[in-house]
Amino acid sequence: MESLFKRWVILSDSTMRKKYEAYIKSTDAKIAAFLEFDVDRGLGLAAEVGKGGELEGVPFAVKDIIAVRGFRLTCGSKILENFVSPYTATAVEKLIAKGGVMVGKTNLDEFGMGSSTDNSALGKTNNPWDTERVCGGSSGGSAAAVAAGMVPFALGSDTGGSVRQPAAFCGVYGLKPTYGAVSRYGLVAYASSLEVIGVCARSVGIARTVFDIMKGQDEKDQSSLNSGTDAPEPEAGVIGVLGGNLGLDPAVDRAYRATIDFYRSKGFEIREINLSMADYYVPVYYTIATAEASANLARYTGIRYGYRPGYAENPEELTRKARSEGFGNEVKLRILLGTYVLRSGFQDQYYQRAQRLRQAIRADFDRAFTRADVILMPVFPTQAFLRGQGGLDQFQQKLADRFTTAANLAGLPALSFPAAVSDGLPAGMQFLAPAFGEARLFDIVRLYEEHFPCPQPPSCKPEWS
Repeated sequence: MESLFKRWVILSDSTMRKKYEAYIKSTDAKIAAFLEFDVDRGLGLAAEVGKGGELEGVPFAVKDIIAVRGFRLTCGSKILENFVSPYTATAVEKLIAKGGVMVGKTNLDEFGMGSSTDNSALGKTNNPWDTERVCGGSSGGSAAAVAAGMVPFALGSDTGGSVRQPAAFCGVYGLKPTYGAVSRYGLVAYASSLEVIGVCARSVGIARTVFDIMKGQDEKDQSSLNSGTDAPEPEAGVIGVLGGNLGLDPAVDRAYRATIDFYRSKGFEIREINLSMADYYVPVYYTIATAEASANLARYTGIRYGYRPGYAENPEELTRKARSEGFGNEVKLRILLGTYVLRSGFQDQYYQRAQRLRQAIRADFDRAFTRADVILMPVFPTQAFLRGQGGLDQFQQKLADRFTTAANLAGLPALSFPAAVSDGLPAGMQFLAPAFGEARLFDIVRLYEEHFPCPQPPSCKPEWS
């Protein structure tokens, strides 16, 4: 068992458990990372499995878009606010089978749509480093809970950067696995061809352990795959980097250059690469993601489950009222955009064209990985931004997804990591690798972790983390 996990085996000791629950109560009052927190229920699920393992007695949290039996499954939306999950996601089941204790569900942008966790219908989550700033999104609650020392790791989902971006904003590690490496059974669908279950963690070793437990083919998810080999992943020797003006804020730009210099000093060859399709990442991503959201969210009619208006004269009015009253503005916007690009006469102009460009993006990365073993790039152009007029509006946030959406479009693994703390805020970087190259990512980021360990927000000092 990793040494950090040993310090997290705290729930079996009654005195330590009381301290733990008191810390959660006082800290989460300021951060609001959790939508639901219940140690007793988590211990009950763990007891049902009755197995020990490397996570024995270790608490963890789950983004509230992933199913856990007996806990609510709200997706941060009014339309599912009171829905209780009747089953548990495969990834969570595997962690519980190794002794993990799922203690709570974390906040998110509604249905995973956003970059701030301000789009949740159930409350906003604050950044542990500065509560006036956003924690990132959409897995902001998971990243904030880990950064604040409330859990050593938390599951999230990554559709276009939703694990890596909040991890970068909160100063923790964020893994987006290869598409298909981790079962998506139990993950509520937003954009099915893009989204994966990932993890925010306090260390590279924890992220690696959690991924190794979760990965593997699942008969309940036809998109899940085995890596096909147990051979050791070759070490990375050549790092591809992006040249030119990347449009980064000064603090992020300094962190990017410093990270390059660090790896150069360790003997890695730094090679500038050209990703010729980079200008298409954001438009292709939002065309495909909104189209799939339009199809996936059509199931919310107010008839079988979810929010139901008080009165409607017929089924059509019932569905219209349920959606208009139950969905938030960002979700409605993306559904409308997706419905538009799927309209007869528009599919070839928008959706089919986006799919062809997606294939070109994959081919572009295939060429890039003939020249480099891994690719280093920023996660987001800025550090955690302020709310309101001092921050980024919704359109600016979408444009800033240009560094994260590529891995989802190409189905590649990516690992974000804290690279620096500047002006009291973390700055995050990420590595991308070829499909099923997670081991390569863990190895190269572990080297940086030895140089710059995961930072702790000054206001959050639990005695066990």
